[in-house]
Amino acid sequence: MAINRDSNGYTFGFAIALVVVVGTILASLSLGLADIKKANAEKKKKMDILSAIGIESTRSTVDGIYDETVLNSFVVDATGNVMEGEKAFSVDVRNQYRNKTIAKADRKYPVFEAKNAEGEMITILPVVGAGLWGPIWGYIAIGEDNETIAGAAFDHKGETPGLGAEIKQTFFEKRWVGEKISVNNQFQPIQVVKDGSGVNEMKVDGITGGTITSVGVGEMMNRTMAVYVKYFNNKK
Repeated sequence: MAINRDSNGYTFGFAIALVVVVGTILASLSLGLADIKKANAEKKKKMDILSAIGIESTRSTVDGIYDETVLNSFVVDATGNVMEGEKAFSVDVRNQYRNKTIAKADRKYPVFEAKNAEGEMITILPVVGAGLWGPIWGYIAIGEDNETIAGAAFDHKGETPGLGAEIKQTFFEKRWVGEKISVNNQFQPIQVVKDGSGVNEMKVDGITGGTITSVGVGEMMNRTMAVYVKYFNNKK
């Protein structure tokens, strides 16, 4: 029996078959690219960690540089105690922050110990928070004294170019260098200001026109560093 290509049944059948074929192809491509996406995400994470101590890398060189630079890593809990058996690199701090079902007391805090270009032992700590339009995050390098910020690297998902997006620029990241996260073993919050007084101790000048994003950086810094100060005190 000849197929009536002008019938509604043929049209619907052809459309369904096309959807199935295309869907199968897309699903196969997605599965095939999953490993590549995961590998690229891991390389980007390593690059961000290294950037906190001023070490540049590319996707082709980062694995070797990371393995030579980051000498140790582990996870601490909300009280600053090391959690045995936990892998720092596997902790998704951004997901923890978004997931409201995870209590603050149950969050995990990764710690990465590395040597910078001068051979100093530096502790690198991730931070995550909220900007004006979406998530913001970064990595903070703490010097050998366990209290002075030696470097910072921030990033964002959708902050306004020329305003909040400037948090990832070197000039803003350098404003945090030299600030202290504790004084006499006591956590000290750092205030983000817009009056130009950021040269004063425990103050950092925010981004002009990017007040909400700047405040978001300060909030994520202080919230997270309050936990890490507990770790440094336990370490002593």
